[in-house]
Amino acid sequence: MAGYLVRRLLESALAVWGVVTIVFFVTRVLGDPAALLLPIGASAEQIEALRDNLGLNQPLFVQYLQFLGQVVQGDFGTSFQHGRPALEVVMERMPATALLAGSAMVLGILIGAVAGAIAALKRGSLAELVVMAIALLGQATPVFWLGIMLILYFGVNLGWLPTGGYGTFAHLVLPAITLAVFVSASIARLLRSSMLDILREDYIRTARAKGLMPHTVFVWHIARNALIPVTTMTAILAGELLGGSVVTETVFSWPGVGRLILQAIQAKDFPVIQAGVFVVASLFVLINFVVDLLYGVLDPRIRAER
Repeated sequence: MAGYLVRRLLESALAVWGVVTIVFFVTRVLGDPAALLLPIGASAEQIEALRDNLGLNQPLFVQYLQFLGQVVQGDFGTSFQHGRPALEVVMERMPATALLAGSAMVLGILIGAVAGAIAALKRGSLAELVVMAIALLGQATPVFWLGIMLILYFGVNLGWLPTGGYGTFAHLVLPAITLAVFVSASIARLLRSSMLDILREDYIRTARAKGLMPHTVFVWHIARNALIPVTTMTAILAGELLGGSVVTETVFSWPGVGRLILQAIQAKDFPVIQAGVFVVASLFVLINFVVDLLYGVLDPRIRAER
């Protein structure tokens, strides 16, 4: 088990390094930030002086080595826009992103798990047809369209909730529902499929033949085994949401990491882009690492193989 953990940690570190490296070179294709930061009509001498001050005149490979040295120390440079450490700017936005992602995941998991279980246990009934139709519709609905419709109805027409912003529980409701719709639809469809496969297994018939109570069979034999693929899906969705749901944050003017990275790309703010991607990639890798450990808890066979 110790060897497995060490190997997974090394793979995680390699994944983060690879993502950060790709982003470093891709950002250099965006253009010259010096020309953007200076006023319109700035002379070539002024642009060259700013490039020299920002370290952009050095060879690309030298910039990359300096960048890696700084990253090891947790330094991603100073934001061109904000004039402060880039990592500090990104971390200021993390609480808002974590709040939105966490709320959407909790709501989506609760709704999706109940809907998926109903569809699987009531196979062939009207309940399954309705649940799966709603789930398919929820997964196919564009997030930006759903967000705008919720704003128009609950924010503009009824005036019950604010149309955007951040700071109170009321500001959280609409963006959390917007993201939870897609999350719950994805989980419901996968859980139904997984549970149907489990219900066909011989050990389910054996458990029922032994006279076990229905809720015991469901909790310990059906749900527990069906959760393995759902856990993987949940980890992927959580990573995406923590990475910042750019569209949702933009529609609702939510001050999250995704919106910050989008603004940094538009402004060619290299340090903020690199710091943001580093944080997002690290969170995504961490979530998947924890999920790998959970597999052993859900299925002893996986733990034995490790």
